[in-house]
Amino acid sequence: MQHFRVKVFAKTAEGVDLHAAIPVFHRWIQKSALPELLIDVADYQHVPNGPGVMLVGHDSHYGLDQTKGRLGLLYTRRTVLAGSVADRIRASIDAVQTACRMLEKEPEYEGKLAFDYGTLEISVNDRGLAPNTPESYAALAADVSAVLGPEWTLTHVGEPRELLTVSAIHG
Repeated sequence: MQHFRVKVFAKTAEGVDLHAAIPVFHRWIQKSALPELLIDVADYQHVPNGPGVMLVGHDSHYGLDQTKGRLGLLYTRRTVLAGSVADRIRASIDAVQTACRMLEKEPEYEGKLAFDYGTLEISVNDRGLAPNTPESYAALAADVSAVLGPEWTLTHVGEPRELLTVSAIHG
């Protein structure tokens, strides 16, 4: 499995100005703030419960995402990562959590936006290689559990037409 998506949910979404992410993400591009090639910023705030504001990169995208009405930072890996499936999951989680911590410290969001690092959604962005079936879930859950450990509760979420997704809750 490749092309993982990991979403870290916001603790509070009320009063968070997504528009403020636009200059933040532009600064990240200018300063090469993340260890990958960042290209552009896209504003999708006009889409209800949609992708919000995205930071577009060569290898991945980051977005203040509002899918299904839940604000969070969504990391979407676009290119192939080396290593085992567990290594790829760990790299994806590390990337999104790093970006979350950076965003929380930006002047536009400091004290206003905080993320719940104990609630994750991990998806495989490839329905052909990883259909949303019980068998695919079992394989993905085994790798997610190996990365996160036994103190996390994993749940299969979504319908068969949606991406294969694991909800992970700490505690």
